[in-house]
Amino acid sequence: MMTNDRFGIRWGLAGGTTLASIDETREAARFAEEAGFDSFWISHATGVDPIVALACIGGDFPGIGEVGTSVVPLYGRHPVGLAQLARTAQNAVGGRLTLGVGTASKRHVEGVLGLSWHKPFSYTREFIEALEPLLADKPADSNGEQVSAHAELGIEAGPTPILLAALGPRMLRFAGGRLAGTTLGQCGPRTISSYILPHLQAGAERAGRGDAPRIMALVRICVTDDFAGAKALAREIAAQYQSNPSYANATKHEGLDDASDLHLIGSWQQVLDGLAEYAEAGATDLRIQIAAHDETSQERTRDALADYLS
Repeated sequence: MMTNDRFGIRWGLAGGTTLASIDETREAARFAEEAGFDSFWISHATGVDPIVALACIGGDFPGIGEVGTSVVPLYGRHPVGLAQLARTAQNAVGGRLTLGVGTASKRHVEGVLGLSWHKPFSYTREFIEALEPLLADKPADSNGEQVSAHAELGIEAGPTPILLAALGPRMLRFAGGRLAGTTLGQCGPRTISSYILPHLQAGAERAGRGDAPRIMALVRICVTDDFAGAKALAREIAAQYQSNPSYANATKHEGLDDASDLHLIGSWQQVLDGLAEYAEAGATDLRIQIAAHDETSQERTRDALADYLS
């Protein structure tokens, strides 16, 4: 296993839009446990609700050390309701839940939810100021401009750490100083080392914390001989990210003309070499997603992962 002082051996399997049922979620988790993954993550998209799904299946797979969401959007929710949901799931999975959250995007908030995209950083900070004590089994008593909470929950569950999806400097420094760390989407090694890590560290130093914040990188991979087919899918996925101004800006730090180059495509050794670059950049965790254009490539990638992790 690749490992150095800045890189953990925790791997995540990203689910998401393909998880249309609890049965599909269970099958994905079964693969993660049997293959030897240390963690299992469900993305919040248009499929199953990740917190509910993890509560349903998390207790069935005790070999997975950590289960988590990546990420639950904060807009359209309230800290009390989200904390109640998360602590209920934490009870169900025996203390293994990590809550990944984020503001989503202006397009989603305004276009899908019909809400106002007003001061998203302030909204996030106020939301988490109310959410944190509730996740730690303490009362919330906060008054914010946009989010307030005065409540106490009675749910038996351990504390739930928070990873914040952060790309802007203020959001990254907030995550580094206040939370367990950050969970990233389309961000490559150069972006992590030159942009993400410095801002996280600045926040951590300002807060005087002794431990280093986690940096969980999402890496899409495909073990295949059909480079062209995998590359076509990679371009489709990358285009969706590039339509988000925050990700488009982050890609500039990577120095890539084609954001789909972040997908690791080719032999297992080529994929492994690419993953090592994330370790060198300072990633503490990998969240692997198989981005395969055909069934053969998907099976090859799954087998390669399972063989390596075993």
